[in-house]
Amino acid sequence: MASGVPRILAKTAAASTLPLLLRRAATVLTVLGLAMIPWLVFLHTELPSTAQAAHWAWTWTGLDSLEALGLLSTGLLLRRGDRRACLTAAATSALLLADAWFDTMTAAPGPDFTLAVLMAAFAEVPLAVLCAVLATRALPRPGRRVEELAT
Repeated sequence: MASGVPRILAKTAAASTLPLLLRRAATVLTVLGLAMIPWLVFLHTELPSTAQAAHWAWTWTGLDSLEALGLLSTGLLLRRGDRRACLTAAATSALLLADAWFDTMTAAPGPDFTLAVLMAAFAEVPLAVLCAVLATRALPRPGRRVEELAT
């Protein structure tokens, strides 16, 4: 562990089946990530520049509901000193960044776009950064107690 980053499993566990599963999962995820590159090119070149969405209100209500749930659960887990807050904080950070991206990319020019940029700059992105910091601070580390989260 020369880099200071904790490993998922100790090197001594390499003889068991779990490290093989982790290696296979890593390979599958890497291949899938690379396989998405042509798909991204296709989407960028073939999708229309505008579209109608039948469930637009439900889409945004659903995303914002997940963000609210993430903020609430992260806050409650942190209050209890529960290390699982690192999971909810990381997920909430990703949701907030996605919200900022889609808000700004789907906003109509003019006041709607200005409001989307202001919301992203002063609410969604700062909250996402806070959640990301909390996620890394709450991440379990060997020999670290829950009480050390605040330090």
